[in-house]
Amino acid sequence: MPERKAAWVRPMFEAIAPRYDLLNFLISFGMHHGWRRRAVRETLRHEPRVVLDMGTGTGDLALALLRGGGGGPAVVGLDFAGSMLTIARRRAQAARAGERARFVMGDALHPPLADGSVDAVVSGFLLRNVDGLPEVFAAMARVLRPGGRLVILEMTPMRRRLLRPFFRLYFNRWVPMLGRVVSRHASAYTWLPQSVDEFISAEALASLIAAAGFSDVRVRRLGLGSVALHTATRA
Repeated sequence: MPERKAAWVRPMFEAIAPRYDLLNFLISFGMHHGWRRRAVRETLRHEPRVVLDMGTGTGDLALALLRGGGGGPAVVGLDFAGSMLTIARRRAQAARAGERARFVMGDALHPPLADGSVDAVVSGFLLRNVDGLPEVFAAMARVLRPGGRLVILEMTPMRRRLLRPFFRLYFNRWVPMLGRVVSRHASAYTWLPQSVDEFISAEALASLIAAAGFSDVRVRRLGLGSVALHTATRA
């Protein structure tokens, strides 16, 4: 990742790792479990053998892919925060994932995988934390085989006028306060509302995905329109 964000985003995630899963549950009112299940179903529809979970964090999405896939697929979880990966590896061991789960340190712009080596790439709430979205999508396209699937969950600016004031109040007031109390990190969760406000629309994100060499790009809105699920196929 470019240093402009990585220099302070990485220490933030290192610091909040022990409370990260609890905060995700509280902030989303548990709805993130349903969003993740949708992403898992979309990923497994095409029966991939190897999946890259880019920005795996504590391994939630990676382990859900293993639980939903029966005898496969194998999952590689990539993240740049060592404390997150420590938790992910511990959870994989507790789930007796064995060799089906592998967690490696690396960044989203330069994943340490060979060209065309995976059948699907997934990411959950990664993109707002990186600079250079075209470069990220180019990296995803590089590691995907032709015909491989891309599945992305990401927060998106609220476009429903009636709901927008309530979401802004929630994200700008309640979320930072909750994050400060639970994570014991002074500023970590001020980044969430800021990053959502500054992020591009779901439609603009779909255009960037298409420009990176993906076809059949589709967008589904979840969470009353606050979350977007993008799917696409590597051309």
